[in-house]
Amino acid sequence: MSPTPPVRRLRPRLPRKVFSQVLLMQLAIAAGVAVLATGLFLAPLSKQLDQEAMRRALAIAQTTAQDPQIAEGVLTTTPTVNGPVQEEAERIRLATNAEYIVVMDLGGFRWSHTTPSEIGRHVSTSPREALDGKEVMQIDNGTLGRSARGKVPLYDAQHRIIGAVSVGIAYDSVRARLLSTIPGLFAYAGGALAAGALAAWLISRRVQRQTRDLAFSDISALLAEREAMLHGIREGVVALDRGGRIRLLNDEARRLLGIGDEAVGRSPDEALGAGRTTDVLAGRVAGTDLLTVRGQRVLVANRMPTDDGGAVATLRDRTELEQLGRELDSTRGLIDALRAQDHEHANRMHTLLGLLELEMYDDAVEFIGEVVGDHRVTAEQVTEKIQDPLLAALLVGKATVAAERGVALWVSDRTWLPDRLIDPRGLVTVVGNLVDNALDAVAGTPHARVEVELCAEGRAVVLRVRDTGPGIPAEQRELVFTEGWSTKKPPAHGKRGIGLSLVRRLAERHGGTAAVGGPEGGGAQFTVVLPEALTEPELEPAPAFTAAEEGAR
Repeated sequence: MSPTPPVRRLRPRLPRKVFSQVLLMQLAIAAGVAVLATGLFLAPLSKQLDQEAMRRALAIAQTTAQDPQIAEGVLTTTPTVNGPVQEEAERIRLATNAEYIVVMDLGGFRWSHTTPSEIGRHVSTSPREALDGKEVMQIDNGTLGRSARGKVPLYDAQHRIIGAVSVGIAYDSVRARLLSTIPGLFAYAGGALAAGALAAWLISRRVQRQTRDLAFSDISALLAEREAMLHGIREGVVALDRGGRIRLLNDEARRLLGIGDEAVGRSPDEALGAGRTTDVLAGRVAGTDLLTVRGQRVLVANRMPTDDGGAVATLRDRTELEQLGRELDSTRGLIDALRAQDHEHANRMHTLLGLLELEMYDDAVEFIGEVVGDHRVTAEQVTEKIQDPLLAALLVGKATVAAERGVALWVSDRTWLPDRLIDPRGLVTVVGNLVDNALDAVAGTPHARVEVELCAEGRAVVLRVRDTGPGIPAEQRELVFTEGWSTKKPPAHGKRGIGLSLVRRLAERHGGTAAVGGPEGGGAQFTVVLPEALTEPELEPAPAFTAAEEGAR
């Protein structure tokens, strides 16, 4: 026998959309508030109507007790159906629309009543408080049913208590007044509920537009995905609010910019300080794929405004790409130089072969000596003046590349640099950038010449690179050190305008300077001063800093 399948209970399911859930919640709140307000209004209203009925009964009783005919009748007559007290009391009752007016003596016997047969009988409730001189208001049950009552003492001409007056207002009339107010109250509550429903619908529609009609689960999933994406991608993301303050930083942005959570809520100027990176994030520099330098990193920044008046900026680290690009350019230059040397070597070998075939042995020996001597002299001149092997090798290689490009590269006679550099790689970066820039500037010009001068002044190193190119106008001499600024076409691997900015940053990090001027005779002269670049004599060099990523174009 197959088991009986379990009974599935039907459970009400809330709608998934944010719009529907918000609308239902607001309608429920509006309906609850309307019901609560109606109940809170009805509760004091009932009490208020009771108090009003009791005060009205007390006022009629006070008026009746002040009537001199009532007191005189109690003193001079007997309680009868046609007596003066009954007639006066009935007159007042009809005039005030009270349910009953009972006049009693000190013994509690009635002198007047709506029902004539009750005259002369003892009252159904105790008149003790009124006979003691107190005024009483109460809701109580009597011979005519439940009523709102007012009781006052009855005085004679000498202000002595001779009885009491009790007046009743039918409680049914009080309840009828309460019930008569309910339809109007419900009408007002319904109107308020309708207005609340309309407002709830309008608000829900706005929420629907702002949430793109998503469900709460979708929003939760999007937030989780957003957090995972922001902190998982290898691209920096900086979000700014309408006031230009940072409101979001992912992990990569913190790493690239070198800032932490303390930057959130502050403007880029406050968090990063002045600079091109700050200008790009703040939107003062417009464009796409903007190059900027932060510390030792080369960054590519893009900024996109958002609908709420803020912006989102993305940062990519191009440091390694720039370095690889510069190495590629250097490799291409060396390849071109080697190709030229190979071509020149073949020509020389053909010349040597011809001299040998012509049996001009002395001329062949002299030719070989001249060829070998030229290269030896160039290398010896460099190594005698520059004792650091890395820097000397760089200049020898640059001389070969310069010769291939038709440029004369000279090392100044004033050059002298001992082998005591603290960071030879950093200086190699600076010299390589400036020499490459100079070669680019003079290539293709007549009598092209580049001169390099390196001098040691105490522990300081002064570098000067002069060229015979077109020079740099005075108004642009500071712009050449700005990130992303260049007058040359970008290479295949990326953009220009980074190398000179890194040169200045490297110099400033060592407490030095980097500047450009126009020497006599035209061209340009770059001067870099590094105050603490050398160790003390007879001391081992100790690394103190790391060179920035290089690559002037």
